[in-house]
Amino acid sequence: MAEALTVWSLEMLDPAQLRPAARQAALETRECTLPQWELNRFLYQLVGAPWQWHAKLGWSEEQWRAWTGNPDLRTWIAWHSGTIAGYYELHRQSGDSVEIAYFGLAPRFIGKGLGGDMLGRCIADAWALGARRVWVHTCSLDHPSALANYQSRGLKIFSEEQHAKS
Repeated sequence: MAEALTVWSLEMLDPAQLRPAARQAALETRECTLPQWELNRFLYQLVGAPWQWHAKLGWSEEQWRAWTGNPDLRTWIAWHSGTIAGYYELHRQSGDSVEIAYFGLAPRFIGKGLGGDMLGRCIADAWALGARRVWVHTCSLDHPSALANYQSRGLKIFSEEQHAKS
C-alpha cells in the first residue's frame, strides 16, 4: 500500500504578520549578488539530500544556468561561524508574489535553534523585494519541524493536498 504524501501551501499577505524568532548572534545571511549556478546546485544538494529533494538532480548545466540567471530569482546563504549553515532562494512571480522556492539548513546545523531566525530573515527579505504576498510549500517529507516553523513565523496554510507516495 502506498503511503500518503501531504503537501501544504502557506502564505503571508501582510508584512505585519511576520513573527521573527530570537536572533542568533552567530548566524549571518548574505545575498549572492552574482549568480553562480554551481553554488546553487551545491546548496540544493547539501540542504536537500536528507529531505529527498531530487527534482533538480538530473538538471543539465544549461538548466542550472537558466534557473540561477533568472533576474526574478535571488539567493541568500546563511553562515554560522564562517561555515555554510543553509540557504534560501526567493523567486518573484507575477502579481508581486514572492515564493520561498527553497529554504533549509545543512544537516550539521539542524536542531541548533537556527531555523526560526533564518526563516524570519528569509521572509523579511521577501517583503523587502516589494512582495504583496509571500508563499511557500512544504511536504511531509521535509523536516518534521518545517510546517510548525513556517506557521510560527506567521505563514498560514491556504492549501493541503494528499498524494500517493510509493
